[in-house]
Order: sequence, then C-alpha cells, then structure tokens
Amino acid sequence: MEILIVVPAHFERPFSKKLYKSKARALIPLTLPYLAALLPESHHVTLVDEQIEDIDVSRDYDCVLISSTILNSFRSYEIADSFRQRGIPVVIGGPHCTFYGDEAIEHADAIVVGEGESQVPMVIHDIEAGGLRKTIYKADDLHDLKGLPFPRYDLLNPRVFPRFPTYSVQTTRGCPYRCEFCAERYHLGEKYRMRPVDEVIEEIKRTRCRQIFFADSTFAGNRSRTMELMEKMIPLKIRWSTLWNTFRCLDREFMALAKRSGLLHINMGVESIKKDTLKTMNKKTTPADRLEEVVRILRELGISFSFNLIFGWDTDRLEDFDITLDFLMKNKVHVAFFNVFSPHKGTKIYDRYLEEGRLIDPYNMGRWPGIIAEIYPKNYSPRELEENVLRLYREFYSWPSILKRLPPPVNKAYIASWFMNIQERRLYKGNTHRANFDGI
Repeated sequence: MEILIVVPAHFERPFSKKLYKSKARALIPLTLPYLAALLPESHHVTLVDEQIEDIDVSRDYDCVLISSTILNSFRSYEIADSFRQRGIPVVIGGPHCTFYGDEAIEHADAIVVGEGESQVPMVIHDIEAGGLRKTIYKADDLHDLKGLPFPRYDLLNPRVFPRFPTYSVQTTRGCPYRCEFCAERYHLGEKYRMRPVDEVIEEIKRTRCRQIFFADSTFAGNRSRTMELMEKMIPLKIRWSTLWNTFRCLDREFMALAKRSGLLHINMGVESIKKDTLKTMNKKTTPADRLEEVVRILRELGISFSFNLIFGWDTDRLEDFDITLDFLMKNKVHVAFFNVFSPHKGTKIYDRYLEEGRLIDPYNMGRWPGIIAEIYPKNYSPRELEENVLRLYREFYSWPSILKRLPPPVNKAYIASWFMNIQERRLYKGNTHRANFDGI
C-alpha cells in the first residue's frame, strides 16, 4: 500500500490562509517517524512535514493519515477534504481528536482518539482488508510504554534536518501532578507512565547524535527512575535538554547527577512568582519563596534554563507584569516565555469559564498563533493582557536586558541561552499587534 502521513503546517496569522513555512526544524520531528514505525515495513510510506515541504494532493495514495493539533486543525481539514474529494480514505488523529472528535470526523473517513500504538496498525489492516470498519478508533487501555518501536528517521525528507540536529526522545507519558489549568491527564490518562530505561538508552544510541531533547511533559516525575536513567546516560557523553518542575532544582544530589549526565538546558513551568496565584492553580511544584535559590543553583552549576510564565489568572493584577519583570531582571533569569492564560477544552476550568461567559471566541480558541487574549481576565481587559505580554517580551529581550542578564558565552550551556535570547528578540522586536510567534 501507498500511505501518506502528514503533519500539517498552521496559518501565519488569525483568519489568514497563508501557511507558516520555515527552512528547517530546530528539533528533528518525532511524530512523523514514530507513526511510520507503527506500520509494517511492507508498505511504502511517504512522510510530509508541511512546515518544511509541500504536499502533492494530486498524487494517488491508498490511505492518508493526518496528525492534527488544535493549532493546525483548520489546515488539517483542508488537506483531508482535498484527498477525500478524490476518493482517497483519510484518517485524522493526534491530540486534537480527543476533544474535537465530533468536528474532525466531518472531514475524515475515520479518526483515531488517544494513543495510536494499537489503533494505527488496526486502521491500516482494515483498509487492506477492504475498508475501514469504524469511524472512531480508540484504544481501550493505555500503553505501558514497553517495547515501543524506534522512529523511522530514514523516511524523513533531508530538508527537515537542521545543520546542527537535535533529536527528540520520549521517556514518559502523562504527569503525576494536578495543576488546575492543565489538560495533560485528560489527553494521556491519570497514570504517569515510564519507558524502560534500557530502551530509552538504545533509542538515544540509534540517533547517533549528541544533542537530545527529551520530549516529556515532565522528565523527572519519578526521582529514582530519573536518577537511574541519568546514570546510564553518562557514558553516552550527550548534551540534553528537557522540561521538569522547579522544585527538582532544589535537590542538590539530583542536580549534580543531571549536570554530570550532560544537562544543557532545563525549561520549567514556573507559571507565576506569586504565592496566591500558584495556590489557586494547585501548582504545588513551584516553591515561590525559593525561586531565587533555584536560579542560584542553576547558575552555580552552569546550566542554561528558562521559565514558563502565565498571565491572566484571576489573582493577577496589572502591576504584576512589572513585578515579574523586575524579579526576572534582578535574578538574571536566562530565558523566559510569557503566555496568556487560555483554558483547554475538556478541563473543568474551561467549562467554568464557558458557563460564566468569559471565553471571547470559544470556537477559535487555540486555532491561531501569537499572543491572543482568549478570555476576559478578572482585573484588566483582554487588550491590556495582550499589550502587556508583548511589552514583557520586548523589554526582556532588549539588548540592555540581554547584556545584563546573561553570562559570557564561554560554554555550550551559556551559548544556548544566548542563542535563545537572540531568537526571541528577532521574533518579538517591533511587534505591537498579534503576530506569528511560532518557533519558541
């Protein structure tokens, strides 16, 4: 069978039809080669990352698989409709289908809801046997992550690869924490699952690359298992980056091992520097009164780091924008990402905001890139939310700020921090309106 697997691009701006394109990916994409690995090698599989390459919608295939997110959902539908008009069966999967399945099925012959390890092979088997037997393919159980196939990077278009590649490797799924705003457990289940350490090590070796990004919601959700993995990474002499919660940085033994195993950059979901905000978020993994200590430890170890911050929560006030910026400058935080709060469909907080009439445009939430206020904040206007988040980006990534915050680029970690700052400066400099900020 001839099978096409597509990750669609998204549109550049709200209500635009111009696709966002780039010359290469900063990270080698994982979704396409992993989906290909779920299929028997007897099939001929074509992978298309539309952000980098174009899709030939005139070519004949026996089946088209589309991995959709809310951001690229409108484009996913366009692609699906084009192939279905020619009688080619289309199956849409990806996180978008978890909460928007009723919408996605209008543009597909079938959808895959949830994890695809058992369902994608079933889809292909049914098509081979004469046709799709279901409109919704959904696994009854969550995968235990043992024996996952290794991604088929050999099928990727060489244009996707950047000059200095970094490969994504997944070591866990789910999250053991229960932050109020997060939809992770609704997408991936309540249980925090971990791949066997030796299988993770083997996948790292197969990339034949020394730059690795661990694409986990939280890499260090289980301390002892993470320590075991980091111990086994030491002989590989890799440089790696990932995401984990702030409180892990206060564990000196853990951080020393992370450093020895090659930790280059750590991204942390700090969310806020305010105790009352963190409490109402149920963000128990951010110790607000010890954030300065967290920064000090990271700087002592020479590790590049970034904060994720959210604005628009009900406890936030206008003065908190400047208070947060002052904190970041005083503590010389390497990198910061400023986000507007937007509740995810499927969560209880989304239902509450919808009932209260506080969602500005529920249908289009998450469909477009950029700094877009999608709620009515409690203590200021949506416009003030957008304008102040944009202002934080411009001021934080101004040259005086960069020169004051960053250490000299004398090692790979500090070079990484400089690179990220310059990238963010380029994205945000001069922007005073909603714009495309893809690439963060």
